[in-house]
Amino acid sequence: MNPVMSLPVLAVVLFCIGLMIVLFKKNTIIILIGLELMLNSANINLIAFSSYRADTDGQLLILFILIVAVCEAAVGLAIALRVYKFYHTSVPGDISELKETNS
Repeated sequence: MNPVMSLPVLAVVLFCIGLMIVLFKKNTIIILIGLELMLNSANINLIAFSSYRADTDGQLLILFILIVAVCEAAVGLAIALRVYKFYHTSVPGDISELKETNS
């Protein structure tokens, strides 16, 4: 099998692993890791198809995906840390309210 043709199979496996992490894990940080894994599997597909077609369009798109992934990680971690500071938990299901009440 051509090594370029085995990369989409690897990307599908990584995407499925990331999807299972997002669906079944309860920790916010682990969910963010699953999302990053899914974005990186899309990057692997873009690299494989870009090298198969011998053009640079996919590689340029990867740069934009990496920028979005970095921004998503920074904002997601900031929100997760703020929620943990306020609610003292990192499990999204344990948060019953999103508005601070003055009592």
